[in-house]
Amino acid sequence: MSLYQLSKLLYELNRDDALKARFREAPESVADGYALTGEERTALLQPDIGLLYVLGVNGQILMHYAAFCGIEWSDYLQRMRDGVKAHGPVRAGIYAMTTSVDEKIAGA
Repeated sequence: MSLYQLSKLLYELNRDDALKARFREAPESVADGYALTGEERTALLQPDIGLLYVLGVNGQILMHYAAFCGIEWSDYLQRMRDGVKAHGPVRAGIYAMTTSVDEKIAGA
């Protein structure tokens, strides 16, 4: 998994207005500039916030991407919960789950 590349893209997208403009015009072209897996690329381009979360994207970076995509805060939070239900526990990064999915969802 190329979590670093995915996180780097989202971080740069959060900070670079020229990259934001390019992404709005040709998101596939921007994604081509990063070494992403097929799953990461698909999640980014859909955008599938839940899957991006499960893949390990930091919530601080992810919330800015969600806002960029026009996703409201409460919907962003629900999409992360739904991502865990649909795709299983967070796989990597600082949010990698150490308890069962059912325990995490019940506490969410």
